[in-house]
Amino acid sequence: MTKDIPKWVTDEIQNAKFGKPQSVSRTGYILDIYEQDNKIDAQLYESVEDGRYIITLDLSKKIKSSELQKGVVYEFSFDVLKAPLGQKVIEFLKKEKEIDMGAIYQFELKELELLDVGSSAEAPSPEEEE
Repeated sequence: MTKDIPKWVTDEIQNAKFGKPQSVSRTGYILDIYEQDNKIDAQLYESVEDGRYIITLDLSKKIKSSELQKGVVYEFSFDVLKAPLGQKVIEFLKKEKEIDMGAIYQFELKELELLDVGSSAEAPSPEEEE
């Protein structure tokens, strides 16, 4: 992919300056866990600023990827870092690559809480089944 993207575009993207983090909470579930990279992919029920529902989150040091579960509902608390791209790069990506992107986003997971979604549909107790 980077072969046909000019150096000035890749330089700007790689050297983008991220602004101050904005704290956000969203509910969703984990799609994939990347233990070596200390990242997860999450499907959110509410979109983030740029309209995405699926994001990759960097895990903080206090979150152990081995303790996470795929497919269960969590409330994710994370920081959103945004690095706006220059107008020239935005126009190049849109015109030459058909990519509509005005900024680069980075998501850093601070904490997550397992939500007890199934509590209203409790399994019958053993006495009720007899």
